[in-house]
This record gives sequence, structure tokens and C-alpha cells, in this order.
Amino acid sequence: MDITNRTVFIAGATSGIGLELARRFAAAGSTVIVGGRRTDLLDKIAAEGFATVQVDVTDSGSVGRARDTVLRSHPGLDTIVTMSGVMIPEDLRDPAHFSTAQATVDTNLLGTIRVVDAFTPHLIARGAGTIITVTSGIGFLPFPLMPTYAATKAGVHAYSEALRAQLDGTGVEVAELVPPAVAVTPEAKKVNPRALDLGEFATEVMDLLRADPTPHEILVKGVLMHRWAERDGTYDELVAQRSQALAMLPGRQ
Repeated sequence: MDITNRTVFIAGATSGIGLELARRFAAAGSTVIVGGRRTDLLDKIAAEGFATVQVDVTDSGSVGRARDTVLRSHPGLDTIVTMSGVMIPEDLRDPAHFSTAQATVDTNLLGTIRVVDAFTPHLIARGAGTIITVTSGIGFLPFPLMPTYAATKAGVHAYSEALRAQLDGTGVEVAELVPPAVAVTPEAKKVNPRALDLGEFATEVMDLLRADPTPHEILVKGVLMHRWAERDGTYDELVAQRSQALAMLPGRQ
């Protein structure tokens, strides 16, 4: 896709990967609208020159209001990125984890669907556009410490596949961004030295998005071991390795 003249709305871009991609799209020449819940962060981002809109993807009314605001000011909107997500550990031996599971599903899976539903009619009416969903390597190679996160990302992957099939012939393309672990701060790099540097990750992502045709899955090199673990016969071994993190849960030492 041509990333030099797009009009892009990114839901959940007030920090981390979402904000970095917003900056990369803008640097390439695109117009970017940043959506998020926290007004203090949106104010700081607006000071960089971005258009911003408050949105809570767990609230259908908020999503609808954000859509209306974005389309009033940017009727040529042609690209949607569903970046919002939460990633929280859970102890499945403790039924109290259910509230975390419910919040994770509401944000990661249903939040994605709410945003896609809100903007799909506009893109279909244009006859062209791009929806970029965001999943995770964990959706293909579970991290047992965060089971519902893995389940929601696997769900978004399946939903993206179905969405692409249903939008075939409309001119609206669907791409799925699949990040591995990404160190969004220097502190995060210390916690997980294997995590990709945010800048390096974003550079690789933007290079892949420039490809024509846009790949159905945006897979940086660092996520390939996750994406193809079952095919490569490494799935069981890698899940066992990742299960060692369960020792972090209280009472599991």
C-alpha cells in the first residue's frame, strides 16, 4: 500500500507501538488521527501536530461518537488500525481471574469488532480502504501466564480472516499486524532482553506495509518462530519454555 498519502485513524495509539506507528505514518506523508481514552496523553500528542479523538473501545457509544467526529473532520479517511489492547497475567486456578478475562475479551476482541463495525460502512461506500487489525505472536504460540490475552489475539486472527473473505470485492483490504514482544521503553528491554527494539520493529513494519500488494499478515522476522511453530514442529517445546513464567504467579514458586 502507498503509505505516503493515507488518512489513518489508529484506535489505541496514545503510547507504545500505536504511537510509534502514528509517527511513522505521519513522517511518510499521511494524515493521522490518534484515538485513545486518556485525555492527558491525547493533549500531549495533539501538541505534536496530530489530530486526536477520545475513544473507549469497550463502549459502543464512545466508538460511534469517535467515528462521527473523525469522519466530520476527515471525510477522506481510508485506513483504520485497531491497536487497543490489554495484557494481564491470570491464575486459572483462582476463579477470581474471571474479571480480568472479561475485561481482556471486552477490550481486545470485542473492542476490535466495535471499531471495525463502526468504520466498515464508510470504507465500503468509498470503494477502497484498508483495515489493519493487530494480533500477536502469542495468538499463535500461547504464553500460559496470559491465557485470555492469547485467546483474544487468536480470536482477532480468525475474525480478520473472515472479515477479509467477506469484504472481498468491495475494494477494502484487510491486513493483520502480528507483533512479537516489543520493548517500548528501555526498562522493558531490561525485563525482556529478547524483545525487539520499538524503532527497529516499526521500521520493519512500515517496509512490509509498503509492499504491493499489502501482505495479509504483517510478519516481522522476530515473530516468525511464533507464527510457524506448529508447522516447524517446535510448538510443544516453546510452550513448555514459556510455561516457566507461571512461577511468577503468587504461590507457584
